[in-house]
Amino acid sequence: MRRTFVCLTLSSAAWCWLAIPVSAHHSFAAEYDMKKPIEVHGKIVEVRLENPHSSFVLDAQDPTGKQQRWYFEAGTPSGMIRNGYRKNMIPPGTEVTIKGFAAKDADNRGMLQQLVTSDGRVFALFGPQESRPPAQ
Repeated sequence: MRRTFVCLTLSSAAWCWLAIPVSAHHSFAAEYDMKKPIEVHGKIVEVRLENPHSSFVLDAQDPTGKQQRWYFEAGTPSGMIRNGYRKNMIPPGTEVTIKGFAAKDADNRGMLQQLVTSDGRVFALFGPQESRPPAQ
């Protein structure tokens, strides 16, 4: 009887431990409104390659000329690196235009769909578009 109790307790604890990372993750559709596309032009302040998702921080001006700080979420750091993104590929001060979708619950936050630098380089959710493998 005691052995059964110990096995059940350990099994329950293991299932609880495994469920913790799953509950912390979210889908892009839950966070962002896919019916609200946005386009923001500004200068990169910082690119963060941090789990669970990378992010691009930029300063842009609103229509009245007031500066705003924007935060765009991108794919996982490992996905970006695997697709050819390298550290400092888009350094601070680089002018970019980001197309994406607005957050449902916050201003100046969005999901990156495409980033284009002033010199024409194109990046998507998981890094440089030109280095993506062809679809099969």
